[in-house]
Amino acid sequence: MSAEAPRPRPLELPEPIGDARTDALRRLIAVVDRLRAPDGCPWDLEQTLASVAPHLVEEAHEVVEAAEAGADEHVAEEAGDLLMGIVLLSRIAEQEGRFDLARVAEGVSEKLVRRHPHVFGEARADSADAAIANWEAIKRREREGKAQDTSALAGVPVALPALQRAARLAAKARAAGFRWTDAGGALDKLVEELRELGEAFAAADASSAPAEGIAGPQRAHLEHELGDVLIATAFLGSYLRIDPERAAREALRRFERRFRALEADVGRPLVECSLDDLLAAWRGVKQREERGELGSDSAAGGPR
Repeated sequence: MSAEAPRPRPLELPEPIGDARTDALRRLIAVVDRLRAPDGCPWDLEQTLASVAPHLVEEAHEVVEAAEAGADEHVAEEAGDLLMGIVLLSRIAEQEGRFDLARVAEGVSEKLVRRHPHVFGEARADSADAAIANWEAIKRREREGKAQDTSALAGVPVALPALQRAARLAAKARAAGFRWTDAGGALDKLVEELRELGEAFAAADASSAPAEGIAGPQRAHLEHELGDVLIATAFLGSYLRIDPERAAREALRRFERRFRALEADVGRPLVECSLDDLLAAWRGVKQREERGELGSDSAAGGPR
């Protein structure tokens, strides 16, 4: 006769202290601790810092998508998944004797106080730009004390999406004093880069490029100039307080919504249509969108 499987051990929750935020966080910590207990969840017990960390990137992107969609319930749900990931990662590290959630929370609290002397000290910051300049100057001094990279551009992860990284680098460069006097200068720079791309395009005779694309030095030149245009666009976004990564995502949503509507309107494979017919249909789709007749993103591609 086989032995009975052990009965599940009930979750032991801490006594509430009356503060909703603190009580909820203590409950989450208790849940994660239980998942990582010897008789907890097999999947959670197999996780390491290296296996959990990539999930945080995915969860962070889902928070961004939910926030841009504007559904509070969805934002709260995705933010909860991200928070759970941080608590789980910290619990794994604690069990390995490396660090714990207390150290994580204390460290970021101390950093916030230290880097906001205009709030917690005697410094002044009458604008967001001044606050950022204070923050970057303090970070630079901290790096000097640790013999780390002291460039004004230090600390921006290379793995960030390119437009997001460009926006962060632009903000750091501006805070360091490398900036146009106004957004007009940034727009002029973009126009200049577009002109140089046009010159490279003409030199490569790109209008009649073969199907496999342009090769050799001409391709490298075009890639160089196109990259400069993309970066100049992101830098302009920094001056306009427009996140280029978010702007690009929204533009992609518009394109997908319109393209799907175009496919539905045409009703046959697009390769069977002339370019003039497709452009006319595209204009019709845009007009319907402007009148509010096109529907939502969710209807034009499903939930994201």
